[in-house]
Amino acid sequence: MTNVVLVVENDPTDDVGRLGPWLVEAGLQLDIKRPHLGEELPEDLDGYVAFVVLGGEQSAFDDTPWFPRLESLMRKGVRHRVPTLGICLGGQLLAQAHGGRVERSEAGLEIGAKLVAKRDAAGNDPLFGPLPFAPDVVQYHYDEITQLPAGAVLMAASPRYPVQAFRIGDRAWGTQFHLETDTKMFAGWTGTEALIEGVDAIQEDMEEVWRPFAHRFAQLALGQLSESPTRENLPLL
Repeated sequence: MTNVVLVVENDPTDDVGRLGPWLVEAGLQLDIKRPHLGEELPEDLDGYVAFVVLGGEQSAFDDTPWFPRLESLMRKGVRHRVPTLGICLGGQLLAQAHGGRVERSEAGLEIGAKLVAKRDAAGNDPLFGPLPFAPDVVQYHYDEITQLPAGAVLMAASPRYPVQAFRIGDRAWGTQFHLETDTKMFAGWTGTEALIEGVDAIQEDMEEVWRPFAHRFAQLALGQLSESPTRENLPLL
């Protein structure tokens, strides 16, 4: 069995960051494609055990040349049950590829160190189940998912941006937030010192939460993680 994960980098300012080493230490090998440099995306996911799509400054609804091929790959990933993770723009493209809607957010820019809240359905999810109720994340987006695809399950939310994480099928996840971003990467996005300091302050907490999350994703790809519910949900009264 191969251990190669396809990673698509849409923007040089948002590379695989800390997520890459976390996936490698869990047993995966990265095959990074950079279509913004003219590198061609494969037509299918044959030979890959997992698929990761990173963020970028584009909008999901832009006429970016490689987005149609990328969305096709995401549909194939879901259809063939290849573990898939879309981050920020990648999550928006995952939703859009399956009939969801992405629009410029009426709430404006969301930026910096934030918290998101797990939804009840996340308790039975192999990746999100073990997360704390309100994990730290890094945000930087103008657009948002305003309508999830039919059948998608909401994993996390926040008051101003209701869709923060979701699952399609049983092996594809999208996040609006960043989990791969370290202080240096974020500082390249903004020169606002207070925002940079805020992101720097949560780096240790983010590693504590999202490194095991990345390991679980890798373990799922390698057939080492049970897909059964992680715990029973308590009823909501």
